[in-house]
Formats: sequence, C-alpha cells, structure tokens
Amino acid sequence: MDEHFLILAICLIFGGAAVLSTVALITRQSMLVAYIVLGIVLGPWGLKIFSNPEFVQRVGDIGIIFLLFLLGLHLPPQKLIHMLRKITWVGLVSSILFAIVGYLVAWFSGYSALSCVVVGAAMMFSSTIIGLKLLPTTILHHQHTGEVMISVLLFQDIIAIIVLLIFQGVMGKGEIVRDLVLVLVGFPSVTGVAFFLERYILRKLFSRFNRIKEYMFLLAIAWCLVLAEMASLLKLSAEIGAFIAGVSLATSPVSMYIAESLKPVRDFFLVMFFFAVGASFNLTYLSAIIVPAIILVVLLLVLKPVVYYLLLKWVGETKQVAWEVGVRLAQISEFSLIIAYVAIDMELVANAAAYLIEATTILSFIASSYWVVMRYPTPVAVSDRLRRD
Repeated sequence: MDEHFLILAICLIFGGAAVLSTVALITRQSMLVAYIVLGIVLGPWGLKIFSNPEFVQRVGDIGIIFLLFLLGLHLPPQKLIHMLRKITWVGLVSSILFAIVGYLVAWFSGYSALSCVVVGAAMMFSSTIIGLKLLPTTILHHQHTGEVMISVLLFQDIIAIIVLLIFQGVMGKGEIVRDLVLVLVGFPSVTGVAFFLERYILRKLFSRFNRIKEYMFLLAIAWCLVLAEMASLLKLSAEIGAFIAGVSLATSPVSMYIAESLKPVRDFFLVMFFFAVGASFNLTYLSAIIVPAIILVVLLLVLKPVVYYLLLKWVGETKQVAWEVGVRLAQISEFSLIIAYVAIDMELVANAAAYLIEATTILSFIASSYWVVMRYPTPVAVSDRLRRD
C-alpha cells in the first residue's frame, strides 16, 4: 500500500465514518453499526474501493489489543474476587444456555459439529463496547444497575479469554499435546513476568516520573504491546497478553489516568477494526446464512433478557434492575467476531460458519441498540425524559 493510498484510505474511512455516524446518532443507533456498514459499502463486496481489507483489519486488531488492555486496567484482583462471589453462577448458567442455543441453531442449519461448537461459543457473550457506550454519562453509570451490568460483562470477558485459550492452545492445528503444554506454561509465565516487572520496575518508574504525562502515556503503550508480543511468542494470543498487562497495572495509582488517556487511541483503532469487519463480510454468503442469523438474533433477543432477569432475581436483585440489565445485554459481543477470526485462522470452521457469526453479531447490534434507546436512558435517548433519568 503506497503512501498516497494510505492517506486516501484513512480519509475515506474516517470521513465516511463521520457521515454515517451522524446518521446513526440521528436514528438512535450505535456508532459501531455505522463503521460496519461503511466497511460493507466500501469493501470488496460493495463499491470495491478497498479490494483487500487485510491491511485495515491488521491495523484494527490493535484496537482489540487496547480494548483488552483497558478492560484489564479496570479489573484489579480484589474486585475480581468480589465479583465472582455474586456473579459466577449468573455468568456460567447464562453462558451455557446461550451456547446451547447457538449450537442447536447451527446444528439444525446443517453445520459440522465443530462449527456448531464455535457458533455456540460465540453466542455466549454480550457486547462490552455497546453496553458501556449506551450507559448514560450521568449518575446512572455509578448506580447499582450499571455496576451489575459491568460485573456481568467483566465475568464474560474472563470466559472469553478462556475460550480463546482453548481454541488457540488445544483445538488449533498442530501437535495438541505440545500446544496444550505451551498454553499451560505460557499463561502463568506471562502473568508471573507481568506482575514481577510491574512491582519492581514499572511502579517505580511511574512513581518517579508521574508528573510527566507524556512519559506515562508512552510507558503504558509500550507495556501493553510488549506483553502482547510476549504472549504471541509463547503461542498465546496478543489479546491475552494485553489483558494480562492491564490486570497487572489495575492496582497501580496511575491506572485510572492510563485508562482515560488511552481511550482515544483505542477508539481510533476500533474504528478501523469494525470497518474491516464490514469490509471482510462476503455478501455472497448472505442468502445461505441470513435465515439462521435472523433466528439466532430473535431467539437471543428474547432469551437473554428473560434469562438474566431470572438469574439476577435469584441472586437478590430487584425486578427492575434485573430486567434492565437483561435488555442492555441482549446483543452479541465483539468477542464473537474475534472468536470467528481465530476459528478461521485455526481452520476450525468453514467460512460460512464465521460469516454466520458476523451476520448475527451485526444484526444483534442494530436490534439491541434500538431496543435500549427506545426504553432506557442512554446518551442518544429518544426523549428528554430518558436523557434526564
């Protein structure tokens, strides 16, 4: 890709994203939907301006690395322990039920057993990005409803990390025993090195130079990418390394500053990532996957609120809180897209199964966003009353 086309590509992506995001906000949609639609329009199955979205996708993958790094920054070990005491059964039972739904729909649609497993795994999660972005920036974000929802999302993020470990280390191509050993050795090794270096090196550097914001920003990015690369070398994913890097800094006094300062960087790369999701979607598969995709979306939009409502009431939440959390978590996750890409890289599934996951995720983003903004307070709520609530 020459320099001129690189500048033109960034111009088209962010200029087009700005235009479609305006439309998305007017129609009460998540901006992520605008990025995906733009990718479909400009990609090889649309106007063909981007005939090969591989470069954009690779750049966008950095956004997922930063996303997991920021998730880790908000997950100190003591918070994890507190969260697990209440949310464990809610997270486990709901994930199993949603996985069964995904597996059965894929099985009745004629997919292989392994593809059904991957589709089922992808249906377990709700979107952290949409869930958080549709929380209003008012007091609700600090109220109990937001805390419960974020706890469920964090627990799902942990399950997603485990699923990625299983797919990459156990179900991937190659020698299964060797890959399993690498995972069992690699994960604790990266974790141990991360916490050791954070305690004896990074903490001292942050303490000594905490007045130089530029240095703290630089050191945080370097730490994230170094751990991501270390995890890749040990046959883990870069995303897992970034998550460990974030958790290791979660107890640091500078964690909140790092989290806030890195959000613009994350958002820049996430625009590229979701654009690549749309650009890589092969429209020729649409006729084959649209029916099971719609079935999955309808089933999950109905079942997720009901399941979360029943489970959260079981652990002591009020009816109002339980139902609102269920509605806000009714969509499928960006982690589902990552699982689809990992499964393709490992040749675990055919392309049709991966496109089924992508289509279901995109449709769930659209339907869920409409439902939330029509019913609950969000930054793009449909009425002044909901904006004030």
